[in-house]
Amino acid sequence: MNEFLMNEARNINYKVIPISIEGKLTMHDKSILKNIFNKFKVTDIKYDISESEFNLFLNCVDFEKLKETILNYKSEKISETLLLLLDKIISELDSIKSYGLKGKKRLYVGYDKERKVRGRKEKENNRNRYYYANKSDFSTINNEIPQVYINKILCGDSLDILKKLPDNSIDLIFTSPPYNFGLDYESNEDAHDWEKYFNKLFSIFDECIRILKYGGRIIVNIQPLFSDYIPSHHIISNYFMKKQLIWKGEILWEKNNYNCKYTAWGSWKSPSNPYLKYTWEFLEIFCKGTLKKTGKKENIDITVDEFKKWVISRWSIAPERNMKEYNHPAMFPEELAMRVLKLFSFQSDIVLDPFNGVGTTTFVAKITNRRFIGIDISPEYCEKAIARLNTTLF
Repeated sequence: MNEFLMNEARNINYKVIPISIEGKLTMHDKSILKNIFNKFKVTDIKYDISESEFNLFLNCVDFEKLKETILNYKSEKISETLLLLLDKIISELDSIKSYGLKGKKRLYVGYDKERKVRGRKEKENNRNRYYYANKSDFSTINNEIPQVYINKILCGDSLDILKKLPDNSIDLIFTSPPYNFGLDYESNEDAHDWEKYFNKLFSIFDECIRILKYGGRIIVNIQPLFSDYIPSHHIISNYFMKKQLIWKGEILWEKNNYNCKYTAWGSWKSPSNPYLKYTWEFLEIFCKGTLKKTGKKENIDITVDEFKKWVISRWSIAPERNMKEYNHPAMFPEELAMRVLKLFSFQSDIVLDPFNGVGTTTFVAKITNRRFIGIDISPEYCEKAIARLNTTLF
């Protein structure tokens, strides 16, 4: 190494990766390591070696080139100790997910320097993020839920059952509330008593907020009440904000259902009173106390490709096609529940649906290794939800 590069390397910041050496490296092994790393600038990547530890110093590197170089040397006759060490080097580099890009090189140090805003914390405080929730007094102490409720379908009024659950005990609530409580979907008995409807709904949501863990999420699949011109998604969101939950976002569930139920279009070809048609529904997402949810790294089951695709908050998912099979008029598809659970919860989390219907949420929770509680007032639907669970094993 020439003196100029040596001096330059002393002034470079590196990310240090210590790797244990299992065994003893021969002089030939050390010579191979030297040949591998001589193909890269010392200002980009270098190493230091002792009897039992190999320290990798990273600044930036073409990972694919390094991997290819290592693989080429692995094809030669090398010791088992060096073979294990080279595998560890590739594995350690591949496990680093936070880096910048500069051409073909991954930047491991200083890649976010230019993106940092001076005085960001001060500016965020001045901006008063989610001001409507800043004075919330939610307890940060989460509680265990009694085993008797876990992985169960509970038949009864949600309000009564929810009151039995302890504070701060549920990780994720995902639901789609019906428009008639305790009545057949076909009934119009209280179809226009919306004040009564929302009062009942919010009494249930109050219990949901109480039992939600600090850092937990509540996600409501809802659509506007088209025929009565009631923006129910806004009413529900405003209610959660009033209760000092933090609005995390809104997802448009694009159903691509262009043969909508309402086809009169209001005043045909006239600005008098055109009727707007929706081919989507809304998912309103709120957090309790903090935007960040804690969980174990090993309980993350969302893939890189899924994450990149699903954080774009417009999801194109076909409507449920098996509603006749379950005799239920308003099911959401399993794919919708799958995305919600994998994007917003960890495996082993407790997922609750207080309007569980025939059990899409609880079924998907089970097959994604989450614990669950489903509540519904209809004995018929509860039986179907249980039968659905029985089609798969834990």
